[in-house]
Amino acid sequence: QVQLVESGGGLVQAGGSLRLSCAASGSIFSINAMGWYRQAPGKQRELVASINIVGTTLYTDSVKGRFTISRGNAKNTVYLQMNSLKPEDTAVYLCNAIGARGPRYQPEDYWGQGTQVTVSS
Repeated sequence: QVQLVESGGGLVQAGGSLRLSCAASGSIFSINAMGWYRQAPGKQRELVASINIVGTTLYTDSVKGRFTISRGNAKNTVYLQMNSLKPEDTAVYLCNAIGARGPRYQPEDYWGQGTQVTVSS
């Protein structure tokens, strides 16, 4: 069983910063990529940022220049530094990992429970 545990959400004023953390644990043999998605009420889940095994990053346009994704030394952790937050960034942020349980297993998607980020105007 694989678990992703997020932390770092909360309430912040517009212009403020938050740092989200996610750690993967359990029966995961390798992780190809990790990322953050978000889902606001009444909206579809969207990819915010991702980082793959070689460190290539991808950001949705609305967060470029404000958010930074990085991986920890252990490679099973991922962080999202969010600066210059805006009210439209308000959402539940979910950690995602694409990994395999063993060398003969196909990669699968794993999800955290989500952490609430609320940005007040």
